[in-house]
Amino acid sequence: MESKAPKAVLQGGPEGISKRIVEVEPGAGDLKVPYRGGYEHFRPTTREWDTADGRLPVYEWWERTELPG
Repeated sequence: MESKAPKAVLQGGPEGISKRIVEVEPGAGDLKVPYRGGYEHFRPTTREWDTADGRLPVYEWWERTELPG
């Protein structure tokens, strides 16, 4: 069954992030994606991209935070 959740495209950040189209919460602001012992942070932009899932908003990478340990 196909998800009805809104989606966005992730741009930038580490090349190893395999999912570049992700589900998003409408109006939630920044995204925090777990990756290799930390989080990659993405911010919404005003841009959109045409994808196989339709026209989606673009979220751009802006920083990484490390998890303690």
